[in-house]
Amino acid sequence: MSIEIKVPPLPESVSDATLVTWHKRAGDSVVRDENLVDLETDKVVLEVPAPSAGKLSEIRIKVGATVSAGDVLALLEAGEDDAPAMPAAATAPPASGYGDSVKSAPKTSPAVRRLLEEHDLDATMVQGTGKDGRVTKSDVMAFLKQDDSSNVTPGDPTPAVHDEPMPRREQRVPMTRLRARIAERLVEAQHTAAMLTTFNEVDLTAVMALRQQYRDRFEARHGVRLGFMAFFAKASIEGLKQFPVINASVDGTDIIYHDYYDIGIAVSSERGLMVPVLRNVEQMSFAEFEAELTAMAGKAQEGTIGMEELTGGTFTITNGGIFGSMMSTPILNQPQSAILGMHAIQQRPMVVDGAIEARPMMYLALTYDHRIIDGREAVQFLVTVKEQLEDPSRLLLQI
Repeated sequence: MSIEIKVPPLPESVSDATLVTWHKRAGDSVVRDENLVDLETDKVVLEVPAPSAGKLSEIRIKVGATVSAGDVLALLEAGEDDAPAMPAAATAPPASGYGDSVKSAPKTSPAVRRLLEEHDLDATMVQGTGKDGRVTKSDVMAFLKQDDSSNVTPGDPTPAVHDEPMPRREQRVPMTRLRARIAERLVEAQHTAAMLTTFNEVDLTAVMALRQQYRDRFEARHGVRLGFMAFFAKASIEGLKQFPVINASVDGTDIIYHDYYDIGIAVSSERGLMVPVLRNVEQMSFAEFEAELTAMAGKAQEGTIGMEELTGGTFTITNGGIFGSMMSTPILNQPQSAILGMHAIQQRPMVVDGAIEARPMMYLALTYDHRIIDGREAVQFLVTVKEQLEDPSRLLLQI
């Protein structure tokens, strides 16, 4: 019996997707629930599993094609064995004669699988450094670099250096849908909003002392790390409560004020920048915030995050400091009216009570839409965030 493999329903507001990878070829045998193909939308990668065990008899859509919900991707001839796919560790080894010496394939993201296939590699050949041994894109690139350097047999004479110029190569690679969408939104923000950035700096001595004192007990009790982001999110909410227009959005000639605080946290993934949204952060404890952020960041890295988890949001926080940035001017995540930029923490000499001391300092940047936010409000918002962080007891007393 032939079964049509169709494009599943796409997330809301997504009209089509790009077929980026086939994991099987026509004629290959498959087991039920095995991933057959990856489809990329503006935000997420969708995996299309086999609905039944059998043989992939025909592939109708090629890599790079644009597809819509319900399009037929391939035909599957169902077999008698309709058992679910076995875990990798329990599958029978291939007929190679090596038996138990063959490693089970580690779980990889769609972007990594695509890179492995481009270079005709197997995931078991690469040493993973990610969580639980996961193979990352940087692991594959490091393996390829190491493999290139090992092509010279030990003991061979050093190749002679010739005066002939090395060929100058170029490679044209189409943008992924996510990268194209990011580019479109950034240009749209530049052309639409009247963006302006104001700066301040914050002394994180008190926050770092608080984390140092309670970090171990916090993690033991709640099972998550006590990071900096929870402090910045909570401090931002206090500022947003005092200056509601910074939590507002623009719709034509109207200003929409929100009485809730859905905070987007920018996360760097292998596919590009994503901004998962944490809903009703004002109602979360520090532990709840850190747990939700960890879960969202993990989904973004694995490419399993849903469209509904990336949409909405009333305010965004981005942390360029994890990459070493000292100062930047973040771009608005429209239709939001402001975004807070965190940066690297550095020991700097500061005057404290008339004496010079080394203090852990961070520059803060607030980019805002000057169409609805005045400079006074932007500056006072940053001052509020600074005051909350320099005296974290304010966060508990909400003053």
